[in-house]
Amino acid sequence: MKHLLAAVAVLAVAAIGPARAEDLATYSLALKNHRFTPAEIHVPTGKPFFISVKNLDDTADEFEMHNPAIEKVVPPGDEGKVRIRPLGPGRFPFFGDFHQDTAQGAIVSE
Repeated sequence: MKHLLAAVAVLAVAAIGPARAEDLATYSLALKNHRFTPAEIHVPTGKPFFISVKNLDDTADEFEMHNPAIEKVVPPGDEGKVRIRPLGPGRFPFFGDFHQDTAQGAIVSE
């Protein structure tokens, strides 16, 4: 009986296990004229995901968030990708650290 319970537990964990990278949704941002497009991304609450940032400007910038704490420098003409942990419901601001006055946006988890 113990072996049967252990086998069932292993199968349950395998079925529920962590999300594989190739299974995660990816949301794309473009950074142009020191502004993010789109300025707001809507994601499902409780699911990890990727954000891909394409820097179309001729200078580097840094995609940054305080909650969760994320920093990713994206060189000009390049693309950076960050994995975001599952978020609770709410609004999570992000910004371009080198141009905070214009490069702003938010992730809305709902």
